Amino acid sequence: MASILSSSTIPTLGSSSSSSSSRASFPSRISSLSLNHRYAEAGVKDDFKSTTIDVVADVKTERVVVLGGSGFVGSAICKAAVSKGIEVISLSRSGRPTYPDSWIDQVTWIPGMFYNLPSLLWVCFLRLRDVFYTNWDEILFGATAVVSTIGGFGSEEQMQRINGEANIVAVNAAKEFGIPKFILISVHDYNLPSFVLSSGYFSGKRKAESEVLSKYPNSGVVLRPGFIYGKRRVDGFEIPLDLIGQPAERILSAIENFTKPLSSLPASDLLFAPPVNVDDLALAVVNAVTDDDFFGVFTIEQIKEAAAQVKV
Repeated sequence: MASILSSSTIPTLGSSSSSSSSRASFPSRISSLSLNHRYAEAGVKDDFKSTTIDVVADVKTERVVVLGGSGFVGSAICKAAVSKGIEVISLSRSGRPTYPDSWIDQVTWIPGMFYNLPSLLWVCFLRLRDVFYTNWDEILFGATAVVSTIGGFGSEEQMQRINGEANIVAVNAAKEFGIPKFILISVHDYNLPSFVLSSGYFSGKRKAESEVLSKYPNSGVVLRPGFIYGKRRVDGFEIPLDLIGQPAERILSAIENFTKPLSSLPASDLLFAPPVNVDDLALAVVNAVTDDDFFGVFTIEQIKEAAAQVKV
């Protein structure tokens, strides 16, 4: 698909990283009928029995590292990716999910994020430029993309570190190791008052976006969903966010023509920005992973469009 850059794309700096690494070869088959036809055109007599011939074709395979893969959004991304034949490695605080599901066995689960540690330890580890327990060499070796779902709420300092600094560290590590693509799950560009948007949550996300687009100007992806719904697991319990999100999405889609004129009103998109199904967000990530022409900042509607292309 062609690249989509929203009008709110952050200016970028730096050079493009190559997307041609980590290619593998797999056998594909060519019918002997087509080969015999070419021999006939050249006037060559076919004195041998037709057989199927194996040839080697250059086919790209994907190996994706998902940061926060055991969380609500991260697990949906892991599930969608393995369903499309993508090799997935998840790096998160808790490692492998405790609930049973067939797709879980197809993911390599690695525990290791520091972002739940006290503030003092956070400062120490960020200064060491390493927010993970495990070795980057082992995690990123052979990867074709890194997907970050890192984010959260807390004090101003904690939100800056979680939403901003942790993601920036991850972006720079991926760039240093030559990973061709970085995909960041960010947040919708709400038309909220400036004092709200300057909070650690939003400003941290925007700093992370800027880093992605600076280090990966021609392959970095920033997805900006609003409210994300689906079945969310918390401490062994399943919270059906889809009971709220799904009806709201349908209603807002039906009255879109009436709500568009109100979009310029302050904070109006808190009510009128359509929710995003977590599975659609995950499929948009799959699209970003597999399509080299998919880069830039994607709005809610563009996320849904990207997901629809993968569903086809």
